Amino acid sequence: MGIPSGYTSAQVVQAVPTGINSALVLISSTTIGNAVSSVTVSNAFSSTYDAYQIIVSGGVASTDAGLTMHFGSTTTGYYFFQNYSFYNSSTLTIDNRNNQSNFIAAAATTGGLYGNIFVNSPNLAKPTRFDLVRAVPLTNSLGGIVLGFENSNTQHTAFTLTTTTGTVTGGTIRVYGYTNS
Repeated sequence: MGIPSGYTSAQVVQAVPTGINSALVLISSTTIGNAVSSVTVSNAFSSTYDAYQIIVSGGVASTDAGLTMHFGSTTTGYYFFQNYSFYNSSTLTIDNRNNQSNFIAAAATTGGLYGNIFVNSPNLAKPTRFDLVRAVPLTNSLGGIVLGFENSNTQHTAFTLTTTTGTVTGGTIRVYGYTNS
């Protein structure tokens, strides 16, 4: 179903009826450029929504790497816990990080970009919570979870994804807001 004739996407978003519980609304869709090492998504967060889902898909990386994330211009105070295991191993690795400059948010591989990040309260004057499941679709890679928060009372409107090594080309970053009903 597309946008009805005679309406803009903004009018359709505004027409979401009240009383719908946790409907997802597309806020933005950003196309990743050619051979870039970072992408900033501006105007991603506002007071309209308290919780967001960010999907990173498509595209390719010049080498297998991670995509780190930070909110706005805040590059300190990221606390998180991650546990993961390589698909070809039964060993579970548990790792916690304190007061980091960012957090691993997605995978960037020569086969595609993969990320599904949940963000809670980025535009409220309180710490921003995040969690994600990492599932890199390479037989010699890993899967796991990341849970954490950015420890400030900053109201964020943007975020930046940066490669840990190499560059990325193409793909899309979609930001969805959960309706407050």
